[in-house]
Amino acid sequence: MLQEFTLSRGRAMMNFTMKYCDTKQKLLTSYGFKCVIESFIKYDLTKDELVIYEYYIKHFKTEEEFAGSLIEVFKLLTVFNIEDVEEVDKRYAFYFQDKDMFIELVDLLYTYWKRLERYAVVRNTRIAAGLQDTRFIQANEMLSDLILATSRRIVDTVNGHPTRIFRQNTAGATAGLTLNEVQWNCPIEYQGLTSIPFISKVVIQPPFISYTKRNTRDGIFHEHKQNPIENIVLNEDDWFVFPAKVGSMLTFVYFHKDFMVHGIGLSNLFELALENEYIGKKPDIIYIFGYPDGVKEKRTFYHKDKKNDILIGYANYCDDIDYFGYMKKMLLTLHNVKQIENKRLPIHGAMVNIVLKNGTESNIIIVGDSGAGKSESLEAFRTLNDKYIRHMRVIFDDMGYLVKEKEGTIKGYGTEIGAFVRVDDLDPSYAYEQMDRGIYSNPDKVNARVTIPISTYEVISKGYKVDMILYANNYTESDKKKINFFDDLTQAIQVFEDGARKAKGTTTEIGLVKSYFANPFGPVQEQAETEVLVRAYFKDMQDAGVKIGEIYTSLAVDGQTKDGPRRAAEELFELINK
Repeated sequence: MLQEFTLSRGRAMMNFTMKYCDTKQKLLTSYGFKCVIESFIKYDLTKDELVIYEYYIKHFKTEEEFAGSLIEVFKLLTVFNIEDVEEVDKRYAFYFQDKDMFIELVDLLYTYWKRLERYAVVRNTRIAAGLQDTRFIQANEMLSDLILATSRRIVDTVNGHPTRIFRQNTAGATAGLTLNEVQWNCPIEYQGLTSIPFISKVVIQPPFISYTKRNTRDGIFHEHKQNPIENIVLNEDDWFVFPAKVGSMLTFVYFHKDFMVHGIGLSNLFELALENEYIGKKPDIIYIFGYPDGVKEKRTFYHKDKKNDILIGYANYCDDIDYFGYMKKMLLTLHNVKQIENKRLPIHGAMVNIVLKNGTESNIIIVGDSGAGKSESLEAFRTLNDKYIRHMRVIFDDMGYLVKEKEGTIKGYGTEIGAFVRVDDLDPSYAYEQMDRGIYSNPDKVNARVTIPISTYEVISKGYKVDMILYANNYTESDKKKINFFDDLTQAIQVFEDGARKAKGTTTEIGLVKSYFANPFGPVQEQAETEVLVRAYFKDMQDAGVKIGEIYTSLAVDGQTKDGPRRAAEELFELINK
């Protein structure tokens, strides 16, 4: 990022390396402040505050004159009283004819700034009149204090008395990045990506709340025979790289700055790779998210670059991809396709390592597509913690994979250190408890989501022997047994491969739907290869004494959203407690 400030799609980007404001005058004379004032007048006042807009625009005639004079008045009010400001320029006296209107204008401007997603970046190798990485966190805190102090000084001067109630909000950046220039083992076809800086650190100021253009994901990702990113050139002013460890796969996620919230969301979901894990290395996966290819319709697909042994993901720039599901699920699709190539079986579900109070330890997998109840079952496990559990580790919350180890044991591994879950399906107290670390998306909408860290990379990559694998049935109402084990392996495989569930509004699907192996993120695309793996792995698990069954979460049954997963969890604990 080379510009000192950009404002686009409700997202403000501050480049602390190029420009850092540490005084009121620097702040009020900055290019960034000018951009915010002009945007506030043009898009906020004209839309929601026409009375105030018309009051001032009648006097100043044009928005440019209004913006320019407002900035000058702000600068003067931080130094002089009202009478002195009027002496400097008689035109400014108009602002103080209705002081209440002016105070309201200042409050609206501050509220507008607070509504913006605000990001700060420091690029380590380009230090000019900016800021070093080691001072980044303190610098953002200082900027926040400066903005608050400037706003209060202006209001105090107009009111004629000091502020008496102080609300110490985060007025600076809500999230920040430190960036490094990195040399990686880049094939000739991707030389146009080499100038993009790599994210080395992420700073988040909670609560982090964002609003996106979309709130559901639609469709699946298909293979594309042509390489969509071969020889493209990305502008270093518009792009960032998040070097993620998606399961065991080194993944370079390139995202456009206009979709910054989804790039920030990655930090709560995937492990950020260390520099020595990617410098001079070739990634397993590359994902380009938000490339402006001139096509208005959504284009999301993947490509197998067999020459360089890199799996390529692609999503073009459009409103339809402005939902974190398109970031997360494409990455998981790429991961799963790669694992299938390596003869490992991707699992769409949840896995936990549970140690009960009687000392019994069990590793349980619950398989199911979106809305089947796997995450809700984990939530039920958590709420029953005091009654049954001594210790619980989440190996994966949404996607994992099975590996047949050299000694023949089937073990489960995770792909993510976090979870992207529906707020409505969490216990309200738990949802509020995550305010200090969660990334919330569209919290007042249907399918409101929060991305939260739930495990560590060391835990998800350790590998846990599978003791029980259950298919999550969210549509069958069962008043009696909530768990049923299969005696017939063929019948069990049929249930798992049917992947039936009742849609719950997390995608655009409606009613009872099916997806192969409950996993439209790899197995559907690579079904022939996956069918071979399913039969081999399920036979090995049966031979090893792994219990294979079905759990009735009843999540999509009216009135059972909370009670269904809880009752199923209680029955499960009673079974393994014997």
